Amino acid sequence: MVRWIRIEGGTCRFGDQKRPITVRALEWTRTVLTPAQLGYSTDHRPLTGLSQGDAAQLAQELGGRLPRSVEWEWAASGLDCRLYPWGNDEPTPRRANLRGGPGRTTPVGAYPDGATPQGLLDMAGNVWEWTSSPTLGEGFVLRGASHDSPALYARSTFLNAAPAELASPGIGFRVVREP
Repeated sequence: MVRWIRIEGGTCRFGDQKRPITVRALEWTRTVLTPAQLGYSTDHRPLTGLSQGDAAQLAQELGGRLPRSVEWEWAASGLDCRLYPWGNDEPTPRRANLRGGPGRTTPVGAYPDGATPQGLLDMAGNVWEWTSSPTLGEGFVLRGASHDSPALYARSTFLNAAPAELASPGIGFRVVREP
C-alpha cells in the first residue's frame, strides 16, 4: 500500500544560489516506490531498473507524476533550508544508506532517523530518484543519492543527471500528486 504525506507549499530557496521559487502544496509518497507497495512481490526495497519514461508512466498510472527538481528540493530542505533532509547534522549510518554502509539497497524506511520533519523517508541515500526536470540533451535530473554515494551527495541541494533511457539498479522514484 502506498502512503501519502502532504507537504505544504512555499518559497523554495533553490540550489546553492538560493534562488526563490514558489512551490505548490503536494502529496508525496512517503518513500520511493517498492514492488511490495505495488503488489508485484513482497520485496520492500526500492523499485529500480526503470527508465525515466517508464517511471513517469507508472507515476501517471498511480494518479500522479514525478516531482520537479525544485519540488524535490523543497520537500527535502523545507522552509528552514535544511542542509540534509533530517536537518543540518552530518549523515550517519542511522540516517541514510550511503557509501560505507551495507553496499546495496535496503528496505525503504530502514533509516527513520533520516526522515524529514514531515515524515518523508529515504530522501537521502539508498537510490537516486528520477525527477521530471530535463537537462541539456536527453537527460533528467536525479536527486537524493544512492547507497554508493559519498555523504556530500546526500545534501538537499545536490543534484545529478542521467540519460532518460538509463534503467539502473541505483535509480528509483517517488510520486507526487495534487492534494
